[in-house]
Amino acid sequence: MVAYFQLQPAESELQRLAEQYWQRSGEKEHELEKAAFEAGEAIRSGDYSLANLEVIVRWKSERAVQYLIGNSDEQVRHVLAVAAAPESTTEAAVKALLELHGVDISVASAILAAIYPERYTVLDYRVLEAVGYARHDVHFYEEYLAFCKRLADSNIIKPQSELPGPTPLRTLDRALWEWSRSHGE
Repeated sequence: MVAYFQLQPAESELQRLAEQYWQRSGEKEHELEKAAFEAGEAIRSGDYSLANLEVIVRWKSERAVQYLIGNSDEQVRHVLAVAAAPESTTEAAVKALLELHGVDISVASAILAAIYPERYTVLDYRVLEAVGYARHDVHFYEEYLAFCKRLADSNIIKPQSELPGPTPLRTLDRALWEWSRSHGE
């Protein structure tokens, strides 16, 4: 089954929505996101610690952090090594992360986006709403990621170079999330 994505906001709105996302989110959200991308950079550099993983998971889902303690340091190191390996496929990276307690597909996508913001984006209910979809598994994430990469590569949005994860994919994620938030109000 192939997923079909229908972008809900106009392409011309995406950059404005991404800017609005950052302006409307509070200082706590800014700090959590900045810390998550710093932790992702540390993981990319080989620091596969539970502390780095926790920072990223806290950014995505405060509720999921409590489940991380069920994972051994060895398991965390192994899984993060697979996820951060440049040669890992999306499927291999996501499946490795899903082995951890407290990590579902949304959290796994956030971990990958923090480690490699130029390769991955976050999958959550708000962005799914913004692309007219609600189902998600590993293959769905791969299709969603390909859709987002096509949008990001089309140059309709620019990286927010002064913000954490300064890539077109992260800018698009902010825009889609903001569209969903403002659409629901």
